[in-house]
Amino acid sequence: MIEDMNSNLDKLISKAVSEYWSTRDKQSKRQVITGKPDQGSRSAVTGGAQMDGFIDLFSRLIKDTGISESLIFRKRGVEIPGFFRPTKEWDLLVVKDNVLIAVIEAKSQVGPSFGNNFNNRTEEAIGSAADFWTAFRERAYMASPPPFLGYFFMLEDCEASNKPVGVAEPHFKVFPEFKDASYMKRYELLCRKLVLERHYSACTFISSKKDTGKTGKYRVPAEDLSPKGFLRSLISHLSAHR
Repeated sequence: MIEDMNSNLDKLISKAVSEYWSTRDKQSKRQVITGKPDQGSRSAVTGGAQMDGFIDLFSRLIKDTGISESLIFRKRGVEIPGFFRPTKEWDLLVVKDNVLIAVIEAKSQVGPSFGNNFNNRTEEAIGSAADFWTAFRERAYMASPPPFLGYFFMLEDCEASNKPVGVAEPHFKVFPEFKDASYMKRYELLCRKLVLERHYSACTFISSKKDTGKTGKYRVPAEDLSPKGFLRSLISHLSAHR
Protein backbone atom coordinates (compact mmCIF):
# COMPACT_ATOMS: atom_id res chain seq x y z
CA MET A 1 0.00 0.00 0.00
CA ILE A 2 2.03 2.96 1.25
CA GLU A 3 5.23 1.21 0.12
CA ASP A 4 3.75 0.72 -3.35
CA MET A 5 2.82 4.38 -3.56
CA ASN A 6 6.31 5.42 -2.51
CA SER A 7 7.89 3.27 -5.22
CA ASN A 8 5.44 4.56 -7.84
CA LEU A 9 5.53 8.16 -6.68
CA ASP A 10 7.13 9.43 -9.90
CA LYS A 11 4.33 7.90 -12.02
CA LEU A 12 1.66 9.26 -9.69
CA ILE A 13 3.10 12.78 -9.81
CA SER A 14 3.46 12.54 -13.59
CA LYS A 15 -0.23 11.71 -13.80
CA ALA A 16 -1.09 14.76 -11.68
CA VAL A 17 1.18 16.97 -13.81
CA SER A 18 -0.55 15.74 -16.97
CA GLU A 19 -3.96 16.42 -15.44
CA TYR A 20 -2.83 19.91 -14.45
CA TRP A 21 -1.87 20.95 -17.98
CA SER A 22 -4.90 19.27 -19.56
CA THR A 23 -7.28 20.99 -17.13
CA ARG A 24 -5.60 24.34 -17.67
CA ASP A 25 -5.90 23.94 -21.44
CA LYS A 26 -9.60 23.06 -21.17
CA GLN A 27 -10.26 26.05 -18.91
CA SER A 28 -8.53 28.43 -21.31
CA LYS A 29 -10.49 27.08 -24.29
CA ARG A 30 -13.74 27.32 -22.35
CA GLN A 31 -13.05 30.95 -21.48
CA VAL A 32 -12.43 31.76 -25.15
CA ILE A 33 -15.68 30.05 -26.16
CA THR A 34 -17.65 32.00 -23.55
CA GLY A 35 -16.23 35.26 -24.84
CA LYS A 36 -13.74 35.94 -22.06
CA PRO A 37 -10.34 35.26 -23.65
CA ASP A 38 -8.68 37.88 -21.45
CA GLN A 39 -9.06 35.54 -18.49
CA GLY A 40 -7.26 32.66 -20.16
CA SER A 41 -3.80 33.59 -18.88
CA ARG A 42 -5.19 33.93 -15.38
CA SER A 43 -6.37 30.34 -15.24
CA ALA A 44 -3.03 29.23 -13.82
CA VAL A 45 -3.73 31.40 -10.79
CA THR A 46 -7.51 31.24 -10.44
CA GLY A 47 -8.31 27.74 -11.68
CA GLY A 48 -8.30 25.73 -8.48
CA ALA A 49 -9.37 22.55 -10.29
CA GLN A 50 -5.95 22.40 -11.95
CA MET A 51 -4.38 21.21 -8.71
CA ASP A 52 -6.98 18.48 -8.13
CA GLY A 53 -4.63 15.77 -9.37
CA PHE A 54 -2.10 16.64 -6.67
CA ILE A 55 -4.77 16.86 -3.96
CA ASP A 56 -6.09 13.46 -5.14
CA LEU A 57 -2.58 12.08 -4.71
CA PHE A 58 -2.21 13.43 -1.18
CA SER A 59 -5.70 12.20 -0.25
CA ARG A 60 -4.89 8.71 -1.49
CA LEU A 61 -1.58 8.73 0.35
CA ILE A 62 -3.23 9.75 3.60
CA LYS A 63 -5.87 7.02 3.26
CA ASP A 64 -3.15 4.44 2.62
CA THR A 65 -1.56 5.29 5.97
CA GLY A 66 -4.74 4.11 7.70
CA ILE A 67 -6.54 7.44 8.07
CA SER A 68 -10.27 7.12 7.34
CA GLU A 69 -11.54 8.93 4.26
CA SER A 70 -14.21 10.56 6.43
CA LEU A 71 -11.45 12.48 8.22
CA ILE A 72 -10.02 13.96 5.00
CA PHE A 73 -11.57 17.23 3.84
CA ARG A 74 -11.16 18.87 0.44
CA LYS A 75 -13.35 21.34 -1.47
CA ARG A 76 -15.87 21.31 1.39
CA GLY A 77 -15.21 21.74 5.07
CA VAL A 78 -11.73 23.16 4.44
CA GLU A 79 -12.18 26.39 6.39
CA ILE A 80 -10.35 26.78 9.69
CA PRO A 81 -9.93 29.87 11.86
CA GLY A 82 -7.16 32.36 11.33
CA PHE A 83 -5.80 34.94 13.75
CA PHE A 84 -5.62 38.00 11.49
CA ARG A 85 -8.74 36.98 9.54
CA PRO A 86 -11.82 34.98 10.51
CA THR A 87 -11.08 31.91 8.39
CA LYS A 88 -8.95 30.57 5.55
CA GLU A 89 -9.76 27.83 3.07
CA TRP A 90 -6.95 25.32 2.63
CA ASP A 91 -6.71 22.72 -0.11
CA LEU A 92 -6.73 19.70 2.20
CA LEU A 93 -7.36 19.10 5.89
CA VAL A 94 -7.19 16.04 8.10
CA VAL A 95 -9.30 16.40 11.26
CA LYS A 96 -9.97 13.62 13.75
CA ASP A 97 -12.01 14.02 16.95
CA ASN A 98 -11.58 17.81 16.90
CA VAL A 99 -7.84 17.41 16.47
CA LEU A 100 -6.26 19.13 13.45
CA ILE A 101 -3.75 16.61 12.10
CA ALA A 102 -2.59 17.92 8.72
CA VAL A 103 -3.04 20.91 6.43
CA ILE A 104 -1.82 21.13 2.83
CA GLU A 105 -1.72 24.02 0.37
CA ALA A 106 -1.03 23.43 -3.35
CA LYS A 107 -0.13 26.32 -5.66
CA SER A 108 1.29 26.87 -9.13
CA GLN A 109 2.44 29.59 -11.49
CA VAL A 110 2.51 29.79 -15.26
CA GLY A 111 3.91 32.82 -17.15
CA PRO A 112 4.14 35.40 -18.45
CA SER A 113 3.95 37.66 -15.36
CA PHE A 114 6.51 35.90 -13.19
CA GLY A 115 7.63 39.04 -11.35
CA ASN A 116 4.35 40.22 -9.86
CA ASN A 117 3.08 36.70 -9.28
CA PHE A 118 6.27 35.67 -7.48
CA ASN A 119 5.86 38.54 -5.03
CA ASN A 120 2.19 37.69 -4.54
CA ARG A 121 2.90 34.00 -4.01
CA THR A 122 5.68 34.80 -1.54
CA GLU A 123 3.54 37.15 0.52
CA GLU A 124 0.64 34.69 0.40
CA ALA A 125 2.72 31.71 1.57
CA ILE A 126 4.38 33.60 4.43
CA GLY A 127 1.17 35.37 5.45
CA SER A 128 -0.89 32.18 5.50
CA ALA A 129 1.69 30.42 7.65
CA ALA A 130 1.97 33.32 10.09
CA ASP A 131 -1.81 33.49 10.37
CA PHE A 132 -2.03 29.72 10.88
CA TRP A 133 0.61 29.36 13.58
CA THR A 134 -0.57 32.43 15.47
CA ALA A 135 -4.10 30.99 15.51
CA PHE A 136 -2.62 27.69 16.69
CA ARG A 137 -0.80 29.47 19.52
CA GLU A 138 -4.07 31.06 20.57
CA ARG A 139 -5.70 27.59 20.70
CA ALA A 140 -8.01 28.17 17.75
CA TYR A 141 -7.71 24.46 17.00
CA MET A 142 -8.55 23.46 20.56
CA ALA A 143 -6.17 20.91 22.05
CA SER A 144 -4.49 19.92 18.78
CA PRO A 145 -0.75 19.19 18.97
CA PRO A 146 1.30 20.94 16.25
CA PRO A 147 -0.23 19.84 12.91
CA PHE A 148 1.65 19.04 9.73
CA LEU A 149 1.57 22.13 7.50
CA GLY A 150 2.65 21.33 3.95
CA TYR A 151 3.24 23.52 0.89
CA PHE A 152 3.34 22.11 -2.64
CA PHE A 153 4.37 24.30 -5.58
CA MET A 154 4.72 23.76 -9.32
CA LEU A 155 6.30 26.34 -11.65
CA GLU A 156 6.27 26.51 -15.44
CA ASP A 157 9.71 25.57 -16.74
CA CYS A 158 10.39 28.01 -19.58
CA GLU A 159 12.92 30.57 -20.78
CA ALA A 160 11.36 33.40 -18.77
CA SER A 161 11.40 31.46 -15.50
CA ASN A 162 15.02 30.34 -15.97
CA LYS A 163 16.76 33.55 -17.06
CA PRO A 164 18.66 35.64 -14.47
CA VAL A 165 16.72 38.52 -12.94
CA GLY A 166 18.33 41.73 -11.73
CA VAL A 167 17.57 43.37 -8.39
CA ALA A 168 17.31 47.01 -7.34
CA GLU A 169 19.63 48.08 -4.51
CA PRO A 170 19.20 51.85 -4.11
CA HIS A 171 20.00 51.80 -0.38
CA PHE A 172 21.02 48.35 0.87
CA LYS A 173 22.46 45.16 -0.59
CA VAL A 174 20.17 42.17 -1.09
CA PHE A 175 21.23 38.78 0.23
CA PRO A 176 23.84 37.30 -2.15
CA GLU A 177 21.75 34.24 -3.07
CA PHE A 178 19.29 36.53 -4.84
CA LYS A 179 21.89 38.14 -7.12
CA ASP A 180 21.06 37.24 -10.73
CA ALA A 181 18.77 34.46 -9.51
CA SER A 182 16.07 33.35 -11.92
CA TYR A 183 12.46 32.97 -10.80
CA MET A 184 13.10 29.23 -10.80
CA LYS A 185 15.89 29.79 -8.28
CA ARG A 186 13.86 32.31 -6.30
CA TYR A 187 11.04 29.80 -5.82
CA GLU A 188 13.57 27.18 -4.76
CA LEU A 189 14.97 29.60 -2.18
CA LEU A 190 11.48 30.52 -1.02
CA CYS A 191 10.42 26.92 -0.43
CA ARG A 192 13.68 26.05 1.31
CA LYS A 193 13.51 29.09 3.59
CA LEU A 194 9.85 28.42 4.44
CA VAL A 195 10.97 25.12 5.95
CA LEU A 196 14.21 26.50 7.42
CA GLU A 197 12.27 29.17 9.31
CA ARG A 198 9.65 26.58 10.33
CA HIS A 199 6.79 28.32 8.61
CA TYR A 200 5.93 24.97 7.00
CA SER A 201 6.64 21.41 8.10
CA ALA A 202 7.67 20.45 4.56
CA CYS A 203 7.67 21.94 1.07
CA THR A 204 7.81 20.39 -2.38
CA PHE A 205 8.93 22.29 -5.48
CA ILE A 206 8.63 20.85 -8.99
CA SER A 207 8.63 22.38 -12.47
CA SER A 208 7.13 21.36 -15.79
CA LYS A 209 7.21 22.60 -19.36
CA LYS A 210 4.02 23.59 -21.11
CA ASP A 211 4.83 21.67 -24.31
CA THR A 212 5.67 18.38 -22.57
CA GLY A 213 3.61 18.73 -19.41
CA LYS A 214 0.59 16.94 -20.86
CA THR A 215 2.72 13.82 -21.12
CA GLY A 216 3.45 14.10 -17.41
CA LYS A 217 7.06 15.26 -17.66
CA TYR A 218 8.38 17.26 -14.74
CA ARG A 219 11.61 17.84 -12.88
CA VAL A 220 12.71 18.49 -9.30
CA PRO A 221 15.04 21.55 -9.21
CA ALA A 222 16.35 20.73 -5.72
CA GLU A 223 16.54 17.31 -4.07
CA ASP A 224 15.86 18.68 -0.57
CA LEU A 225 12.48 19.89 -1.89
CA SER A 226 11.57 16.62 -3.60
CA PRO A 227 8.14 14.98 -3.38
CA LYS A 228 9.74 11.96 -1.70
CA GLY A 229 11.00 14.11 1.16
CA PHE A 230 7.58 15.69 1.51
CA LEU A 231 6.04 12.22 1.49
CA ARG A 232 8.35 10.92 4.23
CA SER A 233 7.62 13.90 6.45
CA LEU A 234 3.86 13.57 5.99
CA ILE A 235 3.84 9.82 6.62
CA SER A 236 5.93 10.23 9.75
CA HIS A 237 3.47 12.76 11.13
CA LEU A 238 0.38 10.72 10.23
CA SER A 239 1.77 7.56 11.81
CA ALA A 240 0.98 8.93 15.28
CA HIS A 241 -2.71 9.27 14.38
CA ARG A 242 -3.51 5.91 12.77
